[in-house]
Amino acid sequence: MSLIVRPHASRRAKISALGTYVPPRVLSNQDLEKMVDTSDEWIFSRVGIRERHLVDKGVATSDMAVEAAKKCLAERGISATDLEVIIVATVTPDMFFPATACLVQDRLGAKGAWGFDLSAACSGFVYALQVGSKLVESGAHAKVMVIGADTMSSIIDYTDRATCVLFGDGAGAVLIEPAAEGEIGMIDFIHEIDGSGAPALNMPGGGSLHPSTCETIEHKMHYVHQDGQSVYKFAVRKMVEASEAVLNRNGVRIDDLGCFIPHQANRRIIESSAERLHLPMERVIVNIDRFGNTTAGTIPLAMQTAREEGRLKKGDLVLLTSVGAGFTVGSSLLRWEI
Repeated sequence: MSLIVRPHASRRAKISALGTYVPPRVLSNQDLEKMVDTSDEWIFSRVGIRERHLVDKGVATSDMAVEAAKKCLAERGISATDLEVIIVATVTPDMFFPATACLVQDRLGAKGAWGFDLSAACSGFVYALQVGSKLVESGAHAKVMVIGADTMSSIIDYTDRATCVLFGDGAGAVLIEPAAEGEIGMIDFIHEIDGSGAPALNMPGGGSLHPSTCETIEHKMHYVHQDGQSVYKFAVRKMVEASEAVLNRNGVRIDDLGCFIPHQANRRIIESSAERLHLPMERVIVNIDRFGNTTAGTIPLAMQTAREEGRLKKGDLVLLTSVGAGFTVGSSLLRWEI
């Protein structure tokens, strides 16, 4: 391998800590069998999900984000007052405004930090990771917390079997700091959006185009709407294209990767992407069976799974890739330095 380390503005950035959270309540496929016309076999054979975690009533995205952030801070051994920036990737904010990042900042007691929310659906964490990294690389900040969190159960119609079987709730947080001498950390990324895909995956109600009314509620416009086949075809193609592009640009071969951490939307999407990349499944992190699609939470949750299974170790080259509503596409290459 001849890794091409591209020059940065003033310094390199790395992930220095990780924390995750899922709510304790579990919704299994057997539970869903009692709610809609579906079965455990049907769900698992098509998307690879056995169960997902859902919040209790009154628990919001900020609550999960705070729990993940606390674990991340504890792992690093620092206080919330040390944070300078908080970026929350989510499509299920507690409310339109203020930003969920403001609520997290207050709950954590991160006095002096600024922050904002980032909306890129399932690519949200990967996008926010790069924004946070660039703030560190520029020299503007030294401690940036990036959180991916979504309460998907709040926008799912549990009478629609095409979508209700797919999603769960969860959150993950990472701390971005300057890399030490000899460390590489964040290497490169490729992002892309294709707005022509917006009709295939969206939540049409509640925004300025269709403000909340009795009619929008009656027509179930405040739930996720998805054209599954269109999303599947786009996701497989673009996950492979983005992955190959960032690897080729940096002189990295598939065999050089320690692990591939894809967005957890559908096991068949993950397996098809790995097959086209000629990447053996033992180096692909999959936990969709336990958590479902938690949108911005999937990649940090999969990072934690990889660590727990001993498949993500210091010095590993790691590829993160996602496709989400928008359509959004993101692929990031990094060296794991924890």
